[in-house]
Amino acid sequence: MKRKPKRESVIRNIAEVDWEDLAGHFGGAFSKFLVHPETTGSRHIDYRISCYQPRAWVAPHAHKVQEQVYHVLEGEGLMEIGGKRQVVRRHDVIFIPPGVRHAIYNSGLVDLVFVVVTVPIEDR
Repeated sequence: MKRKPKRESVIRNIAEVDWEDLAGHFGGAFSKFLVHPETTGSRHIDYRISCYQPRAWVAPHAHKVQEQVYHVLEGEGLMEIGGKRQVVRRHDVIFIPPGVRHAIYNSGLVDLVFVVVTVPIEDR
């Protein structure tokens, strides 16, 4: 069993956090858990950065109670929300309420880099 980190203020560089290869993410879709119960002891926020290589994607899915915000930092791709796909690129911000089926695909030529904020942490 992993020991949870002490809950306290923290400053660290993104390079100090390992890339994770998560279930349901394919083709070079990686994430770093920057603020999460296992990295900072947070109780309410899951804040991560993701980097999807060209052709990488996450399978369409929905959350029961979680809200999500995606903020695209670099690259471009397709965001699927409720079965419709739309191009997303640098500085686009996407809000996804609970129960809405969604996915993101890197259909571009370079890495698609984005921040994902999820609240609450658990999807009860």
